[in-house]
Amino acid sequence: MAANGMEEDFDDGEQPEITTIPDPHLRLGISARWGTGNQLAVHAALHPPQGVTSGIQESPLVHEVRWGTQEVNNPIIRKLINETHGTFVSLQHHQPDTTTTNRKPQLVKFSRNYRSVIRACLMQLKQAEESARDDATAEEYGMQVEIYRMVELIWSLCEILFVETLPGGVVLAQLLDWVKWHFNEADGYANEATTSDTPHLHDSYWSAVYLYVLQGRNDEARKLLSLDPNRNMDVYDEYASIDELLRKMPFFTLYTGQSLAEFDMKWRHWQDECRRRYSEGEFNTNKNLETICRILCGDEDVFLDLKDLTETWYQMLVSKLLYCNPTVKAFDLQYHVKACIDAYDGHATLQPLDNILLAAIEFDLHQVIKESSSLLGNWWFVAHLADLLFQCGQLESHSLNYGSNLREFLLLDYASSLMSHPSLWQVGASYLDYCPEFGRYYLEFYLERLPLQTERKALKVLRECEKRDMKDISHSICKVMGVRALRNERLGSALSWALRSKDASFATFLADRFLSEYSSKGGFSSLDLLDNLGTAMVLSDRLTFLGKYREFHRLHEEREFKSAANLLLQLLTNRMAPKKFWLTLLTDALPLLESEEVIFSTQQTYELMNCLEDISLSFRSSAYLHGDTADDAQLKLTKGQQEVEKQKLDLIRLALARNLARAILSEGSLE
Repeated sequence: MAANGMEEDFDDGEQPEITTIPDPHLRLGISARWGTGNQLAVHAALHPPQGVTSGIQESPLVHEVRWGTQEVNNPIIRKLINETHGTFVSLQHHQPDTTTTNRKPQLVKFSRNYRSVIRACLMQLKQAEESARDDATAEEYGMQVEIYRMVELIWSLCEILFVETLPGGVVLAQLLDWVKWHFNEADGYANEATTSDTPHLHDSYWSAVYLYVLQGRNDEARKLLSLDPNRNMDVYDEYASIDELLRKMPFFTLYTGQSLAEFDMKWRHWQDECRRRYSEGEFNTNKNLETICRILCGDEDVFLDLKDLTETWYQMLVSKLLYCNPTVKAFDLQYHVKACIDAYDGHATLQPLDNILLAAIEFDLHQVIKESSSLLGNWWFVAHLADLLFQCGQLESHSLNYGSNLREFLLLDYASSLMSHPSLWQVGASYLDYCPEFGRYYLEFYLERLPLQTERKALKVLRECEKRDMKDISHSICKVMGVRALRNERLGSALSWALRSKDASFATFLADRFLSEYSSKGGFSSLDLLDNLGTAMVLSDRLTFLGKYREFHRLHEEREFKSAANLLLQLLTNRMAPKKFWLTLLTDALPLLESEEVIFSTQQTYELMNCLEDISLSFRSSAYLHGDTADDAQLKLTKGQQEVEKQKLDLIRLALARNLARAILSEGSLE
């Protein structure tokens, strides 16, 4: 079993790391369960095959297997994920009227936002590769650089063909920018030549000139040619002739007001002039200038001669179109590809990247996404590209046989890969929000299985559930966290989780635990929570009593004895207090009964006496003596405990009698 990668993620000859599962009962087989995201829980089979007796007497070890997660652990890639998430969300909210002319420019803007983030990520990866302290780290970053270089190349080509789609479908100007942006060997050659003492004699000089011309960068080519000392500025020679042809070469742009027919006529006139000068032998004495003129004439053979400079079939394709068919439409590109591929030894030698670019040129988006998924090994690229193309109306016909369209399928997989990451699961949840068919189902599945290591993490998950009105999962999370807090003897935290989920039964249970704690320790914990229950105390009767009883103590501490006495009497007379707690309440009344000032009136004293008689009757009952009362958590009393409680009753009875006498005298004197 591969511990950190699936088998298809590795090149030929490279073997994945193997993790041995040390269990003597592996002869029984291996079982696995899906975890969160790209994760499996693997263990020895609990149930042996039929006819085999299992010797396993305890639970087997569980081994966590992950794949495709190493990339998201890279801080540079995490930054890319977070930044492109914002662009993705903005794109989902951008839904103007499709009949307006504003739609396409906005989609192009979103695409370029994606590309700018990719470019920034690529530059940071290159810097990390250059500053790596060891070869292994440098190699790892080098692989990432190669991946995102391909991502940028594919994305920008798809933007040209499927997103921007200029009127008339002429794409050559954009393809020239594509080549210039992604293949800068010409600048490298030019820099090597110009930094030497004799640029025109440097090995890279003419390579730079040729590449500039092949890429339509004629101004740069002319500047290099001006460095050749063989050129006589005072004479119209072959240098001046080639300079004039380069300078006059027409380029079609959409925004000059020139029609396509006008440009085509102008361009043909210019190329006829190039061919005339070539046929008249103006450049016979200078083979390098002759090669340039052959390029301008669109000579098929010269592109084959210079194929080592263009390096790839798609660079050659753009160069040939520039000088052979500059008004080519996007959909016609595929008909010019074969000759260029044959120049580089045919289709048999095509690499995965070549297949992706070829599929894009052939307008086979499904194949582009399929090949990209296999080559790039992550779901970020295909998910965002598919979403953008869907927004452009390019993927509407690509639906799957198992209930979802291609866009949603890719977003689901991408979000799933994020849900297992400790800091990216919220980003993954956001993506699932925009999957209309299965997104909510997936999100519920993942949220209820997220590991809740801390209360802070649980609160984050809970907020995500509350934002989406997932009441069942919210209740489940609160229950789990409340029980966990209770096991750790953190009653206040447990109660706060019960209040958050509005779990009346759990709140009642915890209120009883607070009261039991008071009975055993003589005080409450979590006073801040109890003092600020507010309207939450109405969740259950027992919680209401707990809140009111804590209020009684607070009033007593603040020396508001009259208010405290009224509240205590209210708790007893309205039967809000559990009967097992009446004796405690009457014991709490003793300091008020014995105070110098008469707190309880005659009527109130009689009511307290009635409560005392009820307690006395219960105390004499066999159910009370043997711990069989209806109130929960009543333990069977020992003889010593019974004796102590009898003494309390006698003290309370005596205090009530004294208070009654004092109250009668006090009320009589007032009359």
